Amino acid sequence: MLDVGDGQRLRWDVRGNPDGTPAVVLHGGPGSGAPTGMHRSFDPDRYRIVQFDQRGCGGSTPHASDPATSLAANTTAHLVADVERLREHLGVDRWVVVGGSWGSTLALAYAQAHPERVRAVLLVAVTTTRRSEIDWLYRGVGRFLPREWEAFRAHHDDPDLLGGYDRLLADPDAGVRERAALAWATWEDAVLSPEPGGRAVYAVRPPRELLALTRLCAHYFSRGAFLEEGALIRGAAALGGIPGVLVHGRLDLGGPLVTAWELAQAWPGAALHVVEDAGHLGSAESGRLMREALERFADAP
Repeated sequence: MLDVGDGQRLRWDVRGNPDGTPAVVLHGGPGSGAPTGMHRSFDPDRYRIVQFDQRGCGGSTPHASDPATSLAANTTAHLVADVERLREHLGVDRWVVVGGSWGSTLALAYAQAHPERVRAVLLVAVTTTRRSEIDWLYRGVGRFLPREWEAFRAHHDDPDLLGGYDRLLADPDAGVRERAALAWATWEDAVLSPEPGGRAVYAVRPPRELLALTRLCAHYFSRGAFLEEGALIRGAAALGGIPGVLVHGRLDLGGPLVTAWELAQAWPGAALHVVEDAGHLGSAESGRLMREALERFADAP
């Protein structure tokens, strides 16, 4: 556990070769917690693999599932500072930064804030969490899933869809929170369901983890992830010289390919790999491309 201030303690772990190339994995959500199998994409003989649970989720404390837990000190800037504090705590000079989905947003924010600490970047299911991307995921894509979106929208009558969920998920009444979390998760799973190999990944979570995940998602997404619109695309030019690989499924309904495309155009030297048979959850080909990039990055100077 690492004390990062603001009353926050982060659960972290390291595995692999203590003398290997350092790499940090930034999980999705926000609020998903460190993935249990992500380390398998790395060669443990060549990498020192760092994972951690971001503020408010997984084994980190205090936990966002508790409505008494304030999220005032839970912003993108706080998370970027946490990554840097963990790097310093572990004595890492420069590391490979890996992020998927929301983790790709955090990876970009970190790399742009601390480019001198980044060897290379691998992003999967690329998102920059612009308000336009958020609007697509929670409104625009509803044109493909009208029945499911109407159920999601009908859960409350606040004209501010995500702001309404943000308030419900912090309600002191446990029943109110649980129903809102399930409605949110049902919508997220509906967006994933048309993918090849689509499956429920939200509603199947244990109640405590689901509450933290959905509350953190609503907290960040109702506030534009605390980022200026388009800032991470505009800032990508500053990453020139840092090797970057972007892996994105063409069939990603919730996160259309255009974001990864725009980022690749703005980032000198970044390589975009479009996986034809994959959506947001990826495919065997997505995994192969990730492993291929990590094999190359293990030797990054």
